[in-house]
Amino acid sequence: MIRLQDIKIREDLSEQEVLKKAIAKNHIKLEEIEKWYIYKKSIDARKKEDIHYNYTINIQLKDRKKEAKFTKIEEYKFPKIDIKRKSKTNPVIVGAGPAGLFAGLILIENGIKPIILERGKQVEERIKDIEEFVKTRKINPESNIQFGEGGAGTFSDGKLNTGNTSIYSRKVLEEFVRFGAPEEILYTAKPHIGTDNLVNIVKNMRNYILENGGQIVFQEKVTDIEMEEGKIKAVICSKRIETDVVILAIGHSARDTFKKLYDLDIEMKPKNFAVGVRIEHLQKDINKMQYGENPKLKLPTADYKFVYHANNGRTCYTFCMCPGGKVIASNSEENSIVTNGMSNFARDGENANSALLVNVTVEDYYKNTPLDGMYFQEDLERKAYKLGGQNYNAPIQKVEDFLTNTKTKSLGKVKPTYLPGVTMANLNEILPDYVAETLKEGIINSDKKMHGFYDKDAILTGVETRSSSPVQIIRDKENLQSINVEGLYPCGEGAGYAGGIMTAAVDGIRCAIKVLEKE
Repeated sequence: MIRLQDIKIREDLSEQEVLKKAIAKNHIKLEEIEKWYIYKKSIDARKKEDIHYNYTINIQLKDRKKEAKFTKIEEYKFPKIDIKRKSKTNPVIVGAGPAGLFAGLILIENGIKPIILERGKQVEERIKDIEEFVKTRKINPESNIQFGEGGAGTFSDGKLNTGNTSIYSRKVLEEFVRFGAPEEILYTAKPHIGTDNLVNIVKNMRNYILENGGQIVFQEKVTDIEMEEGKIKAVICSKRIETDVVILAIGHSARDTFKKLYDLDIEMKPKNFAVGVRIEHLQKDINKMQYGENPKLKLPTADYKFVYHANNGRTCYTFCMCPGGKVIASNSEENSIVTNGMSNFARDGENANSALLVNVTVEDYYKNTPLDGMYFQEDLERKAYKLGGQNYNAPIQKVEDFLTNTKTKSLGKVKPTYLPGVTMANLNEILPDYVAETLKEGIINSDKKMHGFYDKDAILTGVETRSSSPVQIIRDKENLQSINVEGLYPCGEGAGYAGGIMTAAVDGIRCAIKVLEKE
């Protein structure tokens, strides 16, 4: 195929009209084309007076000889797997988040039938438990935003963009489309699926795995792992399952499992992570910041991203920005407050929100064990619960009050979206001093890149603590197995090798391939 790049479009056109402009520029006739598709579409909004789309289009010509003067490319093909697995036992996958589901898909597609154990419920039942918490404030520790089919990413914006250059990233996008995602995620520069689409996609993945001989067992928590002479022997849940392979895709909130792995002497180490708050603005204000007053094009709901390196050596940065979304309760334990963000595919809510985080290093919290970062998170979440009134209200504060260390007493134009409720408070009382000071410096300086981001009425909701795992379960770089247990594959976010849906799914694919290639 050939690739036509740098196609600037400054008007609202259909895809067919974009193609016509692209081929006219390159002196190609429509009848000469055998097939074509959009490879990439992005927005260039650096100059507000000249916001435009940039397209890249892949084309195959009927006459291959005419392709000589163009940039040639090879269409993506998933690499061939050298399958050597001979074992009669079923691999066990612990966790049905992106890492676990994609590991299961790869195994199924290559003739191996896994057993997937998920401590939470099917996504349909999980939604009911989340809604029940909002209504009654009664948390189900095994079925919530963190635990259940699809993992924590199911209730997010469904972002699939990543700096990861893995050859498996395209496979992840194609699989999502196969199971119901909009085709545009294959070419948009910042693809997202939205919670409303993810729920159905996860169900479709489940059904495919089951229809092809895999097993998925819900409400089945792994409580122990049997090992013999440094090798996996079995997993223990409500029953004993003999196996020689465990893909450990537990997610970043499986604290009881982390403790069990530590007791089993599975090699792990503490790692850096980040904590902070969710910040909410009016979405129309974010649109204005990014696109100006009167953009000529019909543009998607605007997002943003920034990183600020503070004077104290810390970094303040945005994470998991949710255009037109809402802040959600993401605790998986009683007497704690954890926040996250989510958006539907349309991104049509009144507010924009994003995590606003500050890096926490191992030196900040380490005392005795690799689990000390987890205890640091727990302590901050309990403090937020107490500050919110000990009734699952989240503590909130206007930016203006946060900067002056004053308890918020009234709200301005931005209304908080967090449910089941909020309590006006002073977040400075619970955040570590270095986190609070870095957040303040970051908010003030962000205005240099996005004029208006420093909005006195913007709302901060505390606390965001689970952007990544506080531990890393150490694995061999080549075979991806635990360095001290053969057959154990630490995988995805919980193991410390991913940071979002895309990277978790890619890591699930990588671990499954290693299982297939091992004799």
